[in-house]
Amino acid sequence: MATSGWYLIGPLIAVGLVGFLGAVFWRMGLQPTVAPETAPDGLAIFGEPDDYGLLWPAAVTDEPEVADEIRRLLSDAGIRATKAVRRDGRVSVLVFSEEVEEARRLVASL
Repeated sequence: MATSGWYLIGPLIAVGLVGFLGAVFWRMGLQPTVAPETAPDGLAIFGEPDDYGLLWPAAVTDEPEVADEIRRLLSDAGIRATKAVRRDGRVSVLVFSEEVEEARRLVASL
């Protein structure tokens, strides 16, 4: 018969261990923080809002259909391109840095 209270030892050890680890993490400075009010929605991967890493904007347009047209033009020329929606709602067509000059020349010829 389990009237001696031994069945409470396991849960008490678990609660004590979680509390101990919480105190250790708190002491290490790993408290939960509140995001600043100026933080963008979602994850911020890059430091600057328009930083796309290895990709550079070859063109910026207001219409997604125009961005798709530009991507097809660049694809026909053998230039890999993608698009990204900026914070202001405009669409950037992005290419790798070594192809950005040629891509901009092709886009300018439209």
